[in-house]
Amino acid sequence: MSARDDSPSRGRAIVRSLLLLVGLAVLGAGFFVWRESAARAAAPNPAAARQAAPVPVTVATVARRDMPVVLSGLGTVQASQTINIHARVDGTLQSVDFTEGQDVKAGDVLAKLDPRLAEASLGQAQATKEKDTAQLRGAEADLNRYTELAQKDFASKQQLDQQQATVDQLKATISADDAAIRSAQTTLGYMTITAPADGHMGIRQVDAGNIVHATDSTPIAVLTTLKPVAVVFTLPEKNLGAVQRAMAKGPLTVVARGEDGSALGTGTLAVVDNQIDTSTGTLRLKAIFTNQDERLWPGAFVHVDLTVDKLKDVLAVPVAAVQRGPDGLFAWVIDTGDKATVRPIETGQVARGFAKVEKGLTEGERVVTDGQYRLRPNAHVAATDAGPKEELSSAAAPAAP
Repeated sequence: MSARDDSPSRGRAIVRSLLLLVGLAVLGAGFFVWRESAARAAAPNPAAARQAAPVPVTVATVARRDMPVVLSGLGTVQASQTINIHARVDGTLQSVDFTEGQDVKAGDVLAKLDPRLAEASLGQAQATKEKDTAQLRGAEADLNRYTELAQKDFASKQQLDQQQATVDQLKATISADDAAIRSAQTTLGYMTITAPADGHMGIRQVDAGNIVHATDSTPIAVLTTLKPVAVVFTLPEKNLGAVQRAMAKGPLTVVARGEDGSALGTGTLAVVDNQIDTSTGTLRLKAIFTNQDERLWPGAFVHVDLTVDKLKDVLAVPVAAVQRGPDGLFAWVIDTGDKATVRPIETGQVARGFAKVEKGLTEGERVVTDGQYRLRPNAHVAATDAGPKEELSSAAAPAAP
């Protein structure tokens, strides 16, 4: 057989080989797909596992309680006294006798001026009085002689009157000398600068060795009285009636709080300003705090809570349970089967971390106070009751609008 006759046989063999290879490839791909499908079918579904696992949340029970009616505002702490310590007379500041930040008592020495000029002025005034006193004694002796001579007609009445005038003039001069002595003594006393009241010294602003003047705008230091202090705060004018009605019943309690909501002190409302600020529509009030622990510092901004009434036996819920959505306020309610549902609610007065329930919840229901972001309707939950600490911490939570 020739080479030409073998060509068709070789072509058919090549085709059969190619078909065999393609078949093997298809079988291999099918096996791989089957194995992956089987593996996926056997592996657990993470989403299904997550759906099946209960969502951990913290819950609180809707209950009745007494709630204070609290009006809140912003205020500024003011020292009961703020005193600029100045020299009363001109002179050289000889010494500064207080420590910055020191607590002082009224009468404590704070600074001293160079007293030498004042001492010299006092000595001069005293010497002048002694000289005038000596002249007065001589004039009085002459007056006595002129009086005796006039009785015997040896001296004229004019001479007697002139001598009497001299005596009177010298007496007036001595009175002026006494005034000059008192003035010099006062000036000498001003050389020692003392604390006019109990208080807390600030930072020294003038050093020893400088010349100070009574007219200086910069004080040597500033003394502030920290016990007690006042807090001046504002409330909307619409609250005036409630404040007046509450004041008629007795003293009102005011609590000052820091930025973190912690109480800095408890005081008493002292005065309501006699007019409303028409530019802001607010009313200014002042409360007095004993401030024994000095946590209230002059100039500091504080949040103020003024209690004007108390609501008795009202349905309340922690403010942490109150959520805001597109349609208003709502809460996540946990049913007896530990399933979560969304419930529209309405709230009223908010105080001390609780909101009065006006509508939407009933006594004894459980609401979620922590973990809401993980919930969806009908989700199964693992509920943990909020203890006293959790409920107390909700007092610092912002009230729902």
